[in-house]
Amino acid sequence: MLFDRKTYLNPLLTTLLLASGSYVAAQDIAIQVKDSDRKSLANANIWVNGKLQGLTDGQGHLLFPRPQTKTVHIRVSHTGYPERMHRVNLDTVSAPILVAMHDQQKLDEVVVTAGRKPESLANIPSSISILTAKEIEAQSQISTNIASVLGNTIPGLGVATPKGTNSGQTLRGRAVLVLIDGIPQSTPLMNGARDIRSIDPSVIERVEVIKGATSIYGNGSAGGIINYITRKNSPDDKAIGGLTTLRGTVNPYHNKETEGYRFSQTLYGRQEKFSYTASGAVDYTGLQRDGDGVPLGQTDGLSNSRSYNAFLKLGYDIDPSSSLSLVYNFFNSLQDARYISQNGKYGQNATIGVRGIDPGENTGTSYNHNAMLTYAKQQLFGQTSLNASVYYNTFRSMNRYVERANSWYGPGQSQINSDKKGFRVDLNTPFRVGQMLGGVTYGLDLLNDVTYQDLTDGRVFVPKMDMFNYAPFAQLTLNVLENLVFKGGVRYEDATVKINDFETLPTGPGTEGSIAVEGGTIPYRGTTFNAGLRFNKYAFFNPFVSFSQGFTINELGRIVRNATDSDLANIQTDPIVTNNYEAGFSSQFSIFNLSAAYFISTSKLGVNLTADDRGYFFPERAPERIHGVEVAVDARISAKWSLGGTYAYVEGKLKEEDGTRTYLSGARIGPPKATGYINYLPTAALDLQLSWVHTGNRDRFLPNANGLYLGNQGPVTTVDMLNFNAGYKINRHWSVGLGVANLLNEDYYSVYSQFAATDANYVKGEGANMSLNLNYRF
Repeated sequence: MLFDRKTYLNPLLTTLLLASGSYVAAQDIAIQVKDSDRKSLANANIWVNGKLQGLTDGQGHLLFPRPQTKTVHIRVSHTGYPERMHRVNLDTVSAPILVAMHDQQKLDEVVVTAGRKPESLANIPSSISILTAKEIEAQSQISTNIASVLGNTIPGLGVATPKGTNSGQTLRGRAVLVLIDGIPQSTPLMNGARDIRSIDPSVIERVEVIKGATSIYGNGSAGGIINYITRKNSPDDKAIGGLTTLRGTVNPYHNKETEGYRFSQTLYGRQEKFSYTASGAVDYTGLQRDGDGVPLGQTDGLSNSRSYNAFLKLGYDIDPSSSLSLVYNFFNSLQDARYISQNGKYGQNATIGVRGIDPGENTGTSYNHNAMLTYAKQQLFGQTSLNASVYYNTFRSMNRYVERANSWYGPGQSQINSDKKGFRVDLNTPFRVGQMLGGVTYGLDLLNDVTYQDLTDGRVFVPKMDMFNYAPFAQLTLNVLENLVFKGGVRYEDATVKINDFETLPTGPGTEGSIAVEGGTIPYRGTTFNAGLRFNKYAFFNPFVSFSQGFTINELGRIVRNATDSDLANIQTDPIVTNNYEAGFSSQFSIFNLSAAYFISTSKLGVNLTADDRGYFFPERAPERIHGVEVAVDARISAKWSLGGTYAYVEGKLKEEDGTRTYLSGARIGPPKATGYINYLPTAALDLQLSWVHTGNRDRFLPNANGLYLGNQGPVTTVDMLNFNAGYKINRHWSVGLGVANLLNEDYYSVYSQFAATDANYVKGEGANMSLNLNYRF
């Protein structure tokens, strides 16, 4: 057996160094990594100022050469743990640099979305939900529709529908801003409700959901943020690795034409300073049937739809303190329907699918391209770090063809088009005032958003809205006391929307109801603030309070397309400024993790889509108040058993001109939602989970004089759903998974079909759907 000096001497030298206590004078710096039980953690990856130093030994130790700088940035990763990031002043080091790694349930998981920089969850005074790669993989065995994955797991977010849109899937009763690596996917100027389902889950590393209005991001974040963070490039020196996935789906009770399939391939690797991740996926959904085996109505449905996703991430380490990365993602999902809808009668019988050919073009997301180039630099000047990105997004969605529309006369099919170009620069400067540590994150966002909606026959439904948004911001973090963290920030919005002269579409024969509107420029100016405190001394009680504002130019397209005045200046196009007040806490004690929050969200001028007796929707501008509560609890009973659940309740009203208060519609406010799960690991290779999703009752409106409910005001009754998923690791290369959505094959109407209160949308939910997954890692 050959003698490897490095294998034996590195732990020995580290041990001698630990015993001597002479860290400042030494040429090498010692680091020690431990797990949540304070046990040494071997094989943890260590980066110093962006450069990989190696793996910790059996005692969790690693030595690295002392750099020339006084301050170093240390990043530690290990399979099964969230990454840890530390900034260390070497002049103060008199013992090994200790890094404690915790599992995914711990409070100090690092997040990036809330403050636009990596920071501990325990320091953020707001409600945040994290969906990890492991959780996404498990939920994807039940459904690869990311809208369903989020709706089944995130408190405060509405459940998904068996549709290609996320209509009614609001966050705390307001519109949510969806991002991919910080690139906005939402189209707040004209909401097409296809932003949540805009990426394949196979390329998502984690999802960070920030609840409530946030002034650190711009237009569209009145209800919060969903940020899809894509897979990181491989940190090791492997030239090539990968994951291959094959999937088959079928309705186990009524299988005719329900077969679906999925194939995805991911490759990743690193070669010296270069790193890469490349992925492609194709996903086909067969015919969807309800619990009785009847084909679902095809209104914006997912039956016989095929989606494609292509992803590429390239990285280059310029030097130990700076890097470049390029990210590109393409998503497409269109329905090639073999069935058409046969309308039922709302409240009596369901709209179902019957054999036929839809006369319009395939509905869904025609394309969604995202590209971003990012430059990151540590110690740009002093201890200030820089992160600068330039990005581009182009998106088109196709709505269903209708013989009769509620917004224009005659048949037609509309599509929403959006092109965004943006620049974002973030700088972070840490500082010390006496014994208080702090930091300032500041920067600038530039965004050009061109959005419009036209019909496939050439008619213009919503004119081009050309918005340029300039928004400087600053965010302060200050440890006021040892365990009291203050965060406060300000953001100034300066947006201008240009609209050319246009004519609204006729609502009757010829030009009946059409109005010629003189275009112009709509200026938007506003300053939003946020402030919060979090006390994180005790793990068993970690409370916070916060106030934050959001700025949204929401549904401007609906407002101008329903213009009743020929002068754009006379149309009420004021922005929505949302005030969000929140108090909550998180807690760890014994085997339990608990979090709870109560919130109030107000706006002096909201936008609520209201229907009249003819079925026409118009945007109602009125003051709004929304409040609610969210609770989440997890318990690790033993090494094999764990369970948990969530509960969320949201309610909201608007104030009419006469002072009366009326409830917000079901398109904004969902019924109470509860979820639960139980996990069992009989062996290290086998993982079993049974999950439950419950939506309660919400009956706030009366039918009109004709005994009919207006659109989005239908009563919602209880729905309970059980799902099952299992994963088995055959060896380190091969694994299999089994998932069953709607395990008991419940026959039910979805929440959306109930509150929508229209014949065409009165569609049942999907019956049982089983999937079998085969994975190969190399």
